[in-house]
Amino acid sequence: MKPKVIVIAGPTACGKTALSIELAKKIDGEIISSDSMQIYKDMNIGTAKVTNEEMQGIKHYLIDIVSPSERYSVSNFKKDAESAMETILKKGKFPIIVGGTGLYINSLIYGIEYPEINFDENYRNELMEKANTKEGLQELYDEAKKIDYEAMKNISPNDKKRITRVLEIYKNTGKNKTENEILSRQKEVKYDYKLFVLNMDRQILYNRINLRVDKMLELGLLDEVKNLLKKYNNTSTAMQAIGYKEVVEFFNGNISKDEMIEKIKQGSRNYAKRQLTWFRKNKDAIWLNSLDDIENNINIILEGVKSEWRKK
Repeated sequence: MKPKVIVIAGPTACGKTALSIELAKKIDGEIISSDSMQIYKDMNIGTAKVTNEEMQGIKHYLIDIVSPSERYSVSNFKKDAESAMETILKKGKFPIIVGGTGLYINSLIYGIEYPEINFDENYRNELMEKANTKEGLQELYDEAKKIDYEAMKNISPNDKKRITRVLEIYKNTGKNKTENEILSRQKEVKYDYKLFVLNMDRQILYNRINLRVDKMLELGLLDEVKNLLKKYNNTSTAMQAIGYKEVVEFFNGNISKDEMIEKIKQGSRNYAKRQLTWFRKNKDAIWLNSLDDIENNINIILEGVKSEWRKK
């Protein structure tokens, strides 16, 4: 029998952290983050990274594991997440995957093996330089759509990281991203995943996102970005994240502070919408109302897995 693993997903600001920590306390679990930005060190405020206080003693994995100047792929995540699951299971505890990065979650629940690719640094630099202009990014997006229309259905025209990834995979493997995924899914999945997705009324979610952005600014998002620019540089992939690229635009004098704030809020709301669209494609997902009592949602989760998971 395959080990069972609970996955808690959903859009940004929907309450995944609070629910997962209470669940972990109840079933003696440990948490593996599936957030593609919380992996980075020194990027705390803009990623709404879980704090030590919020963790309440529950061990978290795959947070603060790489420098913002390093590249971290889905393949890296899958390998690291499966290693963390083995560690947790050996302790006799239960793994709980938590996050909103659909690509990371799909790599696990569908067993997608992304090829280890020896990327051409010159080609990558060429792509990134081109992607730094609006016209260049649009050109790359159009090129990627011709190469892999299916993959590009889920990729925003502004997502530099994923657009360039599609192009790099094709150049270095001769197959597009979708073709590589189909080949990779022929392998058996190692664990029995149960996916639970949090959601709430769209307007309430958007209001929560707006308030979260205001809170990030109060906590010192601008200073965080200043420190990142001093320590690393704004050409790193991590600095293209929502909440960071807009602050860099403001620092460069390209937009006003008010425009920066609105762009972060709008970008975050658009991202939440894309996240929900992504998770709706999983027909096995069990949907939870974020506004319900946490204890009630925990009971629904426990009903979704075998009775031996229940802890008194």
